[in-house]
Amino acid sequence: MNKLALAATLLAVAGCNRQHDEQMLGTLEWDRVAVAAEVSEPIVRIVVKEGDSVHAGDPILDLDPRRADAQLAQARADAQRAESALAELRHGTRIETIDAARATLAGAESTQQNAKRERDRLAEIRKRGLIAQADLDNAETALRTATAQANNARANLTELLNGTRIEDIEQAEAALASAQANVDHLTLTRARLDVRAPADGRVDALPFKLGDQPPLGATLVSMLSGPAPYARIYVPASQRAHLAQGAHCRVDVEGVGTAFTARIRSLRSDPAFTPYFALTGDDASRLAYRAELVLDGDAAKKLPAGLPAQAECDGDVR
Repeated sequence: MNKLALAATLLAVAGCNRQHDEQMLGTLEWDRVAVAAEVSEPIVRIVVKEGDSVHAGDPILDLDPRRADAQLAQARADAQRAESALAELRHGTRIETIDAARATLAGAESTQQNAKRERDRLAEIRKRGLIAQADLDNAETALRTATAQANNARANLTELLNGTRIEDIEQAEAALASAQANVDHLTLTRARLDVRAPADGRVDALPFKLGDQPPLGATLVSMLSGPAPYARIYVPASQRAHLAQGAHCRVDVEGVGTAFTARIRSLRSDPAFTPYFALTGDDASRLAYRAELVLDGDAAKKLPAGLPAQAECDGDVR
């Protein structure tokens, strides 16, 4: 009698172990999408609440745009100035500017001629000893100054008559491209201040409130996205060889009376240590393989993330 009881007990324990080996534990998850703050500005408007469903492009919240608007206006003004400078170089020098340069040259040449006559006159007087050498030296200095000014005016007129160099146009084009790129950058930054949903989904968390100033890089909104939730479960080594991507499974979710059908969409080939919630008895020394099981049915779309889940898979891929 004792031997029969012992045998029954061993069979029961073996059955429990087999049942445990067939069960894979994990949690229910959704794909998460987070929008980070690209600038640190106060929140001036919040459109949605946590739990609201949104579509891609729907407004979620707005950051204060005044600083970005001012920077964008300055960048646009710089781009306009660079564009005007390039247009001026391409069109060439205006005739009025050339006439002004000719008049400047004519005045400088007249001054040069007067300085030369004065120097020659004082040189004759100096030969007769009627003036000091310092007076003649001053006249020589005035002549050299007038000659330099005439040469400068002549060079300026020649530059205007020769037209714009191709190198100057290329530099102006590069300056315009740089200014326009800055405008594009600031336009994108300004658009990011109006935070919009990056994809269809449900707002899971809004960490900041109206008036808060999130730091650069902080998460402004966290969304649950994707067509359906999935169970992230851990497959024991005893079952890894029998499962493959696409296999059908049965998933029980904690607190939900109805089981869900699911299909394995990914199954890691590298093992990981079994998570703490699956460590029971001999399992503490085992490795497991992480898998993701997509749940079927409209009822699954209403389930929240984080619920404990338990899966059994038959390994059938159809």
